[in-house]
Amino acid sequence: MISITHLTKTFGKFKALDDVTLHFERGTTISLLGPNGSGKTTLIKSILGLVIPEKGSIIIDGDEIRSNVSYRSRIGYMPQIGRYPENMTIKQVIDMIKEMRKECTVYDNELINGFGLTAIQHKTMRSLSGGTRQKVSACLAFLFSPDIYILDEPTAGLDPLSSELLKEKIRKERAKGKLFLITSHVLSDLDDITSHIVYLQDGKVMFYNEVDELKRSTGENKLNKVIATIMQEDLLIDATY
Repeated sequence: MISITHLTKTFGKFKALDDVTLHFERGTTISLLGPNGSGKTTLIKSILGLVIPEKGSIIIDGDEIRSNVSYRSRIGYMPQIGRYPENMTIKQVIDMIKEMRKECTVYDNELINGFGLTAIQHKTMRSLSGGTRQKVSACLAFLFSPDIYILDEPTAGLDPLSSELLKEKIRKERAKGKLFLITSHVLSDLDDITSHIVYLQDGKVMFYNEVDELKRSTGENKLNKVIATIMQEDLLIDATY
């Protein structure tokens, strides 16, 4: 569904992406992991068309994204920090986004109802807590039932009940053949929704594997322990050279 080939992006002398090649299929949930500065955000922004790499290509369903910007309407994006007009109400923000996407007339309101946003739709964005802003961002990402979801730290600031509601929604949409790309520093939030892991470091892909395979190879069941085991093994290997 998404094919990324030899993607390279530099900012001055800093190489944010270094010859990255990846392929993502429908019906999978890909967790993009790695330390700060590893290239996760640059990769996401490249897919969204917000960053233009110097080299390489990104193809979605056979179309090179540089020559066809219409692909963006098929992506639901949830930023880590949603920034909205502070004086607008929740309802006004949602209506504004609907107005910008006039081609869509059928909406996915499941999260709006599940989060109870209708009851507080009159509240202005400036009055909302960080967690409620996250709920608004999540609802907007799912509102148009896209084929691809890019969720940046989606559970940050959410209460446990809302976090579980969002994860259940992810599982439900993935079962319909949707593709999810998720970044998170809270690996425990990814345990029961991730099918594959991409680990980036210094702009390079260190590994890209199915979660089940990684669990078998490490003998661990929790993602944080899986990643810790792999990184520790890599450190031991490096130390022998």
